Amino acid sequence: MNVYGGPPEDVWVFFAPGRVNLIGEHTDYNGGLVLPAAISLGIYAAVRFDGGDSITFTSLNEPGSVTVPVRGQASFDPSHGWANYPKGVLKCILEERFDLRGCKVLYWADLPVGAGLSSSAALELVTAYLLLYPLVGDSADRIHLATLCRRAENEFVGVECGIMDQFIVAMGKRDSAILLDCATLDYRYVPVRLGDYQLVIMNTAKKRALGESKYNERRAECERCLEVINRGERAAGRARAPGRYRALAHVPLEEAQRYLNDEVLFKRARHVITENKRTLEAARCLPAGSVRRFGRLMIESHESLRDDYEVTGRELDAIVEESLRFEGCVGARMTGAGFGGCAIALVEKGRVEEFLAPVSRSYRARTGLEPYFYTCSIVDGVRCLEPAPVGGGGIRDDESLDNQGDLPVLRSETQRLAGAGERARGGWGFAPGGLG
Repeated sequence: MNVYGGPPEDVWVFFAPGRVNLIGEHTDYNGGLVLPAAISLGIYAAVRFDGGDSITFTSLNEPGSVTVPVRGQASFDPSHGWANYPKGVLKCILEERFDLRGCKVLYWADLPVGAGLSSSAALELVTAYLLLYPLVGDSADRIHLATLCRRAENEFVGVECGIMDQFIVAMGKRDSAILLDCATLDYRYVPVRLGDYQLVIMNTAKKRALGESKYNERRAECERCLEVINRGERAAGRARAPGRYRALAHVPLEEAQRYLNDEVLFKRARHVITENKRTLEAARCLPAGSVRRFGRLMIESHESLRDDYEVTGRELDAIVEESLRFEGCVGARMTGAGFGGCAIALVEKGRVEEFLAPVSRSYRARTGLEPYFYTCSIVDGVRCLEPAPVGGGGIRDDESLDNQGDLPVLRSETQRLAGAGERARGGWGFAPGGLG
């Protein structure tokens, strides 16, 4: 109301969650399995549909507004920074010939950016969902929404991300992860039963962005691995063009050993192949409540990402190593693309506060950085909360930012917003090249 004016009764509030990938890292673009879960940290959007001929995007976390024609041809503009993400979504929706309504959109977030928790996917999905809501309500094809938003990030923003982030933000289910085959989009929900343990998200305070990391280099190395293996299969008379294997994740480890003489390429392939197996095993452990075995898989995953895929870095290694020194922690690993961002740990529920102090102290001593910790619940995907009956953003009493039972942020780098006009401390830092 303080930003756009008008009565609160006209405002709708939407929410898109962030995500943590429990296991299955850098397997998505290699045609493998991932096991992400939607989390209760995310991006909110308050919307007033005014029937005009333009759409205005404004953020409480960043200065300025961007207005685009509702039926025009949106184009990428580096000066628009974060707003290129919703602009890209708008462009993709208009290409499918939807007759959208003019509106004013106000975003705010409690999801840290550049931390590997999929802030870009959350921003894209909440935008797509709210723009289409007057036309289709909650009946939108959520898998199609995910692929549309991925296309916006790939083709409009220029970040070559996989499908995992958009898929889980669209398709998340309370208390369940999704086992997703990224090659086919076949999926199934996996109940997450952690028993006496709590998932703790650990932000290293080292920001990362896909465009600034070696993400694209790793993708190219994996493509090279598959090319070399298939060429070897054809030369041995075991396959015809284009080759026996369509995805690196499906190659048996012994085949990779046979054809990949380059040590670096073999290490990259070994990570992808073994991580795919760990992900499948984790999907069996979690519904059965085999938390300690899942914790062991997390540790093996991090070691593989560190030694074979080489995407961790000193900050992620330090926070994982210090977490595992605590006797009440049974597993820890980096999550996301790496090179900074977040890690996750499995900690005894009654000892979470006890866990924070020594890990913070030791990590700070090793890196000079102040870590942030979050506990959160696993929640449903993007959704409309409901029309706003009050001036504080229109969230129901049981979902308000001051009374959010599933948002117990232990140490947050942004303050939660009690009113729609209050600014967050620190900006999103959204910029072309990937949010994380």
